[in-house]
Amino acid sequence: MTDRPGRSGPQSPTSNSQQQGSNMKTLVIGAGNMGSAFVKQLHAAGHQVSVVAADPAKAEALAAQHSGVRAVAAAGAARDQDVIVLATPYGEAVNALRSLGDVAGKVVIDITNPLTPDYMGLTIGHDTSAAEEIARAVPEAVIVKAFNTVFAQVLAAGADFGNGQTVSVFVASDSEPAKESVKALVRSLGFALVDAGGLKNARYLEPLGGLNIYLGYGAGQGTGIAPAWIHKA
Repeated sequence: MTDRPGRSGPQSPTSNSQQQGSNMKTLVIGAGNMGSAFVKQLHAAGHQVSVVAADPAKAEALAAQHSGVRAVAAAGAARDQDVIVLATPYGEAVNALRSLGDVAGKVVIDITNPLTPDYMGLTIGHDTSAAEEIARAVPEAVIVKAFNTVFAQVLAAGADFGNGQTVSVFVASDSEPAKESVKALVRSLGFALVDAGGLKNARYLEPLGGLNIYLGYGAGQGTGIAPAWIHKA
């Protein structure tokens, strides 16, 4: 999801740390509300976290809040990372990802929604999605759609809503190894996992993210909400 409110490239092998979902090397692109929430939760879950931002001072300030988190320069930052979190607005996503340099085979979580300026609509949809467009623009990366239906406030506070309610994260990708890596990361953060199939299903997930934003802001329900997928016992 934003701060307010295809095809995949080469598949990278899944390492032991990715399979276990712990101690993964993670890079967060962005130091806004979503980027800050990711850094907080990834650090708390025991992952190795680096952060990069268009404004290096913001990355430095965010890193300083968490012992062991590093602020790094964009160029070459993807090297040795298990998972990259693209925590930018959709309009900035491609350039932000390209700024890293070589991202061949890297697992990239796209959290974006292609929102109109008033946040109440989507700029693309039906026959494509933000995730698919990013995948087309940066085909060497392996794009995984996830977390676009989760408000920054929810991510920062954690997945437990109380009374047995756990926030769902929907994960879609054309790469099964990449999807498994992201599933492991989702579970390590305590969220309920919903496998949403191939990357083209981001065409459904992004409108769901848009609906969540409408309900939170347009309908006045606030940011303590999230869509969930439930199963009959």
